[in-house]
Amino acid sequence: MRQVSPAGKRGVLIGGALVVVGIVVAAVVLLSGGGTTAASSGSESGSEPGSTSAETSDPMSAARDYLLAFAGKDADAASKATDAPEAASSALLAAWAALRPDQVTAKLGDVGAAQGDNATAAYTATWNLGPGHTWTYSGNLGLVRVQRRWLVHWAPSVLHPKLEAGQRLVAASSNVPAVVDRDGKPLVVSGSGGLKLADDKAFPLLRSALTGHGQASEAFAVERVDASGKNLETLLGNPEGDRKPATTGLSVATQNAAQAAVDGYRGKAVLVAIQPSSGDVLAVAQNGSVTNATSAFSGQYAPGSTFKIVTATAALEAGLVTPDSSVPCPLTDRIGTRTLSNEGFDLGTTTVHKAFAKSCNTTFARLASQLPADGLAKAATQFGLNADFGIQGLSTELGRVDPAANADEQVEDGIGQGKVQVSPMGAAVLAATAASGRAVVPRLWADGTKVNTGYNPPPGPVLSALRGMMREVVTGGTATGLAHSGSVFGKTGTAQFGDGAEAHGWFVGYRGDLAFAVFLEGANDSKPAVALGAKFLDAL
Repeated sequence: MRQVSPAGKRGVLIGGALVVVGIVVAAVVLLSGGGTTAASSGSESGSEPGSTSAETSDPMSAARDYLLAFAGKDADAASKATDAPEAASSALLAAWAALRPDQVTAKLGDVGAAQGDNATAAYTATWNLGPGHTWTYSGNLGLVRVQRRWLVHWAPSVLHPKLEAGQRLVAASSNVPAVVDRDGKPLVVSGSGGLKLADDKAFPLLRSALTGHGQASEAFAVERVDASGKNLETLLGNPEGDRKPATTGLSVATQNAAQAAVDGYRGKAVLVAIQPSSGDVLAVAQNGSVTNATSAFSGQYAPGSTFKIVTATAALEAGLVTPDSSVPCPLTDRIGTRTLSNEGFDLGTTTVHKAFAKSCNTTFARLASQLPADGLAKAATQFGLNADFGIQGLSTELGRVDPAANADEQVEDGIGQGKVQVSPMGAAVLAATAASGRAVVPRLWADGTKVNTGYNPPPGPVLSALRGMMREVVTGGTATGLAHSGSVFGKTGTAQFGDGAEAHGWFVGYRGDLAFAVFLEGANDSKPAVALGAKFLDAL
């Protein structure tokens, strides 16, 4: 083997690139998978690379032997190159088990001249911890001579310069939020398996919309922890993830209340809630009895007497009546070729607001007959029922209200029968419009809705009058079951369908900045919808 003069300098690499150091031998170790190959020049001591024999007679050889074994993940050889084999072996095995490196390389740097029985050697370690996770750091090995043999003086800092007694290295790889609700609660998380729902039971109708909007976030880190596992310092990466989660306007609390309400109903139940001030969809829930997966968003149903909100608006806006106008509310009334009846009551001559609160069919059918053919369609448009929105992640149909084809159809439309169609989502938008006095653009994400066909709300004075009437529905009308649920405004509805033998039950309304629609398919009564609405609100 060729000698190198003491004044000469040669690079020493342990599994990496060449570095210049003032030493008397050169060694190269390349790590591939779990094995190593070594090439070396001779040393003045005659020891072989990796030797841990008693003849290891210089600091450089001791440092080299340790780093060779360390790069090869050979705990036995590495620990024997130290003055505390048992402690070294335990710490090295624990670190490799915790970090699970694909590859480890080490470079030996400057080896200082011995000062009596002590010396130091610089090194750089590189851990390949998987795709995109390369961790490189530099440190110093303390070297001691024990009975003519040089060894690495073992301390936690040999493994990493910042490690102290009682500390260890761990890999922190956890799920991090990719999508959060309006209150910051995780809905979709990103982890080693990609994107997944934080709670498999939450927002069952919106799973694809939520996961489709989230982005994978990298949440890998190497941490220095104490004996209890508490993180003292993040040495690599970011345990919180490298992306800010997307925020939706949905509300976990509102959804939980909505889902509990519909799940507690034996029949087919749907509930949609919207924030009037923002248009944020807060909750969409339907129970397992509903067979139409898109019922809440685009199912088209006769709205029944909830449509009297539209009829009343059209009559008020046309100047036909005021809330205090006297109107007839007979038990039955023949209008054109249609005979209309109430559900077993006759109010005689009453006021518009009382006829609205008690849901008098004969009153509102006659008011509808006095409107222009397009009167109801125009009023319905002012509540968003003919609007078209491209909501990111959803396919919706709010409703369809066309000008009446004839007088008989207009009479039927006036009480929400006829050809009028509304979805639960559309009914919630109607309620939100009444609450806010402005056009409501439903959305899951900020700037995530395209307005294909917009609308303008009814005039303020008309809405003000309407709200008083909607409040009376709860305080003294058909929805007194909600009287103890706060200041609720709304309208009940029962709508026949098919051959008329069955009917749907509805409640459409709002409380504060929360608008909602309850739809019970085939309930035959609006009272269960009122009770379900109360259960929903009382849970919030």
